[in-house]
Amino acid sequence: MKNQNFENHARFVPGYHFVTSTLLLLGTIGASINLWKQIARGENVYNASLILLLFIIGIFLFYFIRTFAVTVQDRAIRAEENLRHYIITGKPIDPRITLGQIIALRFASDDELVELSNKAISESLASVEIKKLIKNWKADHHRA
Repeated sequence: MKNQNFENHARFVPGYHFVTSTLLLLGTIGASINLWKQIARGENVYNASLILLLFIIGIFLFYFIRTFAVTVQDRAIRAEENLRHYIITGKPIDPRITLGQIIALRFASDDELVELSNKAISESLASVEIKKLIKNWKADHHRA
């Protein structure tokens, strides 16, 4: 695996993020047009409605499957980083730190974690700003 850094750390699964989302969007548009035409003709409205309903359900599934996975991942990251901070400092991570900041700090090396977490709190740094400040990037290849 190539080294991770700020420029290449985002993870995209082409089949999910690009192909599936595009097919769902095109299918929904096509099903909407089909329903509109069937309503105008007064034919097969029920069938066209069901097809559109299935595509709408597909969009909801597409969204919620990703949202649920990321939510669970975020909880795991918060627990992991709190444990890592505790191992390094003997204290739990400051409760003022936000989940977004914790998620960004997971890429920081152990040497940078405490300093960056203090700076994140004192300067209210956004996750992007935290990631840009990391000098020794700790890769995360096991994300959902």
